[in-house]
Amino acid sequence: MIKTYYLLTKPGIIMGNLITTASGFLLASKGSFDPWLFLATLIGLGSVIASACVFNNYIDRESDKKMARTKNRALPRGLVSSKKAIVFASFLGMLGAIVLSLYTNFLSVALAGIGFFIYVGCYSLWKHHSRSATLVGSIAGAVPPVVGYCAVSGRFDAGATLFFLILVLWQMPHFFAIAMYRLHEYENAGVPTLPSERGISTTKRHMLLYIVAFLMACALLIAFGYTGISYLVVVSILGLSWLALSIQGFRREDHVVWARSMFRLSLVVIMGLSLMISLDAR
Repeated sequence: MIKTYYLLTKPGIIMGNLITTASGFLLASKGSFDPWLFLATLIGLGSVIASACVFNNYIDRESDKKMARTKNRALPRGLVSSKKAIVFASFLGMLGAIVLSLYTNFLSVALAGIGFFIYVGCYSLWKHHSRSATLVGSIAGAVPPVVGYCAVSGRFDAGATLFFLILVLWQMPHFFAIAMYRLHEYENAGVPTLPSERGISTTKRHMLLYIVAFLMACALLIAFGYTGISYLVVVSILGLSWLALSIQGFRREDHVVWARSMFRLSLVVIMGLSLMISLDAR
């Protein structure tokens, strides 16, 4: 039963978000690392994200029954009741808010709350009605590194803005890749996506444009003096590789295989970006 509740929190999503949170924290630390503040930020925000994921599972419980990758989740299978899921989500949310309130600052708490509201109150409910929900979801996904940044700095400055922009731009082609290789599943569940409504070719063009914008935003971190040459070299190699694969997509006929490759490479890109920001922050 413990494992069931653990999986209900979507641990993969939590881990991915906490990696970017750590990068934001280290970017703002500028060599002055506070381990206790770091731990409190990760625990507090991790609990808030877990709460949002459980609420998302609750909202998606019916549509999840129609998708192969989600039909075995706890709520569709009836392993956890809706009431217990709501109680569990509420507990996690309150725990996270308390930890952040006690050990970080008001700005971090407010940003975490905004991210929670956007993900649960906007994205989770809207995604069944409009493909524009993808952009809303990318905004929510870009909040964690900003929370990590502001937990240290106490202000929303150029560094926080740039990191937020980078994450929004990265998530769009990342989400589009998922929508492409799981196109039929989303159609069966009644979830509108760009590939289903505008077609594969249009989606590929959007992905290309977002990746170009992502590379430009990444370059701004070094232009504003937040990172060094090592960051620029590694992120440029990864980003240009992602761009090259995106361009190849216009000549590929097997869209599913190509989209999976784009998805996997997007994970490598964000991991490399987060690592280099952590190691080369100035």
